[in-house]
Amino acid sequence: MPGCKTAATHKTCTANLELSMKNILLHTALMTILFLVSQSFIFAQVVVSPQGPVTSIKEAVQMAGPGETIEVHSGIYYENDILIDKKLTLNGIGNPVINGNGQGFLLIIRADSVIVSGFSLQKTGRSYIRDYAAILIEKSAGFVIENNRIDDVFFGIYLAETDGGIIRNNDVRAYDTREASSGNGIHLWNVKNPKITGNSVMGMRDGIYLEFAENALISDNISSENNRYGLHYMFSNGGQYVKNTFLKNGAGVAVMYSDNVDMTNNLFEHNWGGSAYGLLLKDITNSRIEDNRFYRNTVAIYSEGSTNVDIRRNHIEQNGWAVNIKSNSSRNRFTENNFIENSFDVRTDSPRNNNFFDGNYWSAYEGYDLTRDGIGDVPYRPVSLFSMIIERQPESLILMRSMFIRLLDQAERILPVLTPKTLFDENPKMQRIQ
Repeated sequence: MPGCKTAATHKTCTANLELSMKNILLHTALMTILFLVSQSFIFAQVVVSPQGPVTSIKEAVQMAGPGETIEVHSGIYYENDILIDKKLTLNGIGNPVINGNGQGFLLIIRADSVIVSGFSLQKTGRSYIRDYAAILIEKSAGFVIENNRIDDVFFGIYLAETDGGIIRNNDVRAYDTREASSGNGIHLWNVKNPKITGNSVMGMRDGIYLEFAENALISDNISSENNRYGLHYMFSNGGQYVKNTFLKNGAGVAVMYSDNVDMTNNLFEHNWGGSAYGLLLKDITNSRIEDNRFYRNTVAIYSEGSTNVDIRRNHIEQNGWAVNIKSNSSRNRFTENNFIENSFDVRTDSPRNNNFFDGNYWSAYEGYDLTRDGIGDVPYRPVSLFSMIIERQPESLILMRSMFIRLLDQAERILPVLTPKTLFDENPKMQRIQ
């Protein structure tokens, strides 16, 4: 070292070098300890198992610090009203069961950024005055509820006054066949920007229920065999539901008192019954129904009090009534739809038409195309006289296939007297629209 040429200075320099090395080693050790401590904080977790020192999920939640993970191993945990009021991640390993034994809620979440994944949740309480749910989420944001099986419950997943959040890939089922004593599968009340995707819901009152929900995304869900509606949309603006399947529900799907709703690429199938619809619209405005398939429903699309709705490029096949549109619906546009082998294409209760039909394909159209431009040369009148007779005398349905009724309908279409004169498709397509 420079300045260490004499014996005295060499001894001093050696001492200084040793001290410097000790400081470096001490600093390195401190940094290592700090790193390990920080990593242990980041990855801190509490383990719950039937054989472990922690056997209660509720106890684990109380023990865990904010941001920690609770790992719950396979087993049956008879617990209810587990309150999560801090940011936590609950991971189920091997599908652990939380069984409420018919008492109260199972999980109550009142914190932001909570994650619950991989659980089987069973047997909530049941009540006519409280909406007991497998998972209740209140005044929270940024949560993720995914990959859970929810079975034999009153309500499945219940969101109240939340913002954001994801409900994804859950299976929700119940078995009560009475509408009055069953709850909703995924229930949203007063929420903003929720994402409900990839879930399966069966046997509930309403599969998915929204009330005062803003900008909801409902996608890729299967809602089937529910006692009332597969999807029930109330006072919820600006949302969209896309690529869902609604199958064999008691009353089909209802969208009510909402604006700016997009309904695209859904399947409405086998929703049969005296009060069943593929899709019921009640006081809807400025919305879009596009690229959906309506197959074998009592009524494919029922519209009451709806205004300025685009119904376009839908496939409407083998339904009782393809469209039942009431006189208080106006400025709705039916374009480029396929109407195929429906018992009745359009039904209305008014001699006037305040809606627009153009460029649709009608399998019942018997016109001709001399110009060979793919468009019928004669307008198609989709309201049959017999459909109006049935509305007043349902017993006359027994005559539906008779030659007499067919002649009456043909005469009415050529020279309309009782059916709406202004309800017709000026440009019926000759070929099914792809």
